[in-house]
Amino acid sequence: MGRSCHPKCRLGRLMSWLQIVLGGLVIIFSICSLFKFYSAGFFLHNEDICRQFYGVKEAYEGFDLKALSDRVGEVLNRLESLQERLESAVQQMEKNKEDLHTTNITKLEYKKYLEEEVIRPLYSAHISLRLIRLPKPEGIRNSTMKEEPLINTFVIEEIRKYITPKQSRVGKITIYGTEGIFNTIGHACVSYKKELEEYMSYDIGSYCNDDWNLAQKLMLNGCDPLPRRRCLTRASMVYQKPYPINESLWRLPDDRNVRWSNYLCRNFKCLMGNNSRRGYSKCVGCFEMEKEKLKWVTNSSLPIDFLINDVLAIKPGEIRIGLDFGIGTGTFAARMREHNVTIVSTALNLGAPFNEMIALRGLIPLHLTLNQRLPFFDNIMDMIHTTGFLDGWIDLQLLDFILFDWDRILRPGGLLWIDRFFCKRKDLDAFMYMFLQLRYKKHKWAISPKSKDEVYLSALLEKPPRAI
Repeated sequence: MGRSCHPKCRLGRLMSWLQIVLGGLVIIFSICSLFKFYSAGFFLHNEDICRQFYGVKEAYEGFDLKALSDRVGEVLNRLESLQERLESAVQQMEKNKEDLHTTNITKLEYKKYLEEEVIRPLYSAHISLRLIRLPKPEGIRNSTMKEEPLINTFVIEEIRKYITPKQSRVGKITIYGTEGIFNTIGHACVSYKKELEEYMSYDIGSYCNDDWNLAQKLMLNGCDPLPRRRCLTRASMVYQKPYPINESLWRLPDDRNVRWSNYLCRNFKCLMGNNSRRGYSKCVGCFEMEKEKLKWVTNSSLPIDFLINDVLAIKPGEIRIGLDFGIGTGTFAARMREHNVTIVSTALNLGAPFNEMIALRGLIPLHLTLNQRLPFFDNIMDMIHTTGFLDGWIDLQLLDFILFDWDRILRPGGLLWIDRFFCKRKDLDAFMYMFLQLRYKKHKWAISPKSKDEVYLSALLEKPPRAI
């Protein structure tokens, strides 16, 4: 009996182990299945995997069907919104039938109503429809469209359209020697995706938001240059004609020509007063025209203050065009204009409307940050002047890039005027090396104490010929 039991026990053990193994495989298979469902978005939504799991295609061999659907939906929404507004206006008229017979509206009011409430929305919807490009069947089959990581980073369609390469319509090389035009935005825009999408959220053909401060924030954080926009820039509702050029150079502009909504001050009188809440510190007193008239033309007790007449006498008749890189209201350009020299002034609206002030004085402002390569060709400027902007706070490597860019646009024999640069005394040698490394000829060089620990440096340097 014992012998006959042994095979049965062995068979029972074998079956038990087989059941354990099969049970383990079932558990593993179940876990894998659950993981697949989890990845597909049954528990945490992952829309891309869900679409793949259910077999929904967003792109048909390179053609973006989702973008087409979104564009059509956008147009339908705009037309529906227009219809609702018009129906609401008609209903309001029905309620006031008696008033309609007695009310007279001018042709100007009727024209304004049609432009704002009917024509603009219809035009916007029309442009959106025109932007839809249905591919030819053979184009779909033969498409070799590449995946563009930078483009697909952004959701706002207007950004995607802007940075998508624009191919030549006739299939030939463009006048720039390329197959298409590649609109650029700074790579740092990816880090400020939310702000950039807010900046590019608008109705095509309608008014832009009053968001210049958002644009400047993006520029200062490296999202520069910004994309172009297809909306209408807002201006002051009470804009007045600028003063004639013979008056505007040394007269405060009309307050009504500035949008003051993003400033602490609401007029130029506030900016020129002794107000600690003005919001800017680098340009103290630069809105006070009587004080501005004294700059660069009157003798100073400090050796670092150079006079314009003395500087121009070094190169008589040779200084015609130049760049003023700093913070101010354009006074340097105004003074140089009196000597028949055209100066472009860089400006940022840091707490005050510097760009508007410069332009209203009849001068040229260039809305530019330190981040950007200067938009000028090589060897064209007769002079570069800088004051109040490049000081001891600046990183030495950044200063190095800036100085070499200045050297690029300055012509041989051109003058670099470093005006009242200040830094800590212990850092003076490092900054002096940065300014002298380009081996410019020194016409003027002056150092003066600013405080116990800081010094001023002014220099007038000439770029060498560097003939090749």
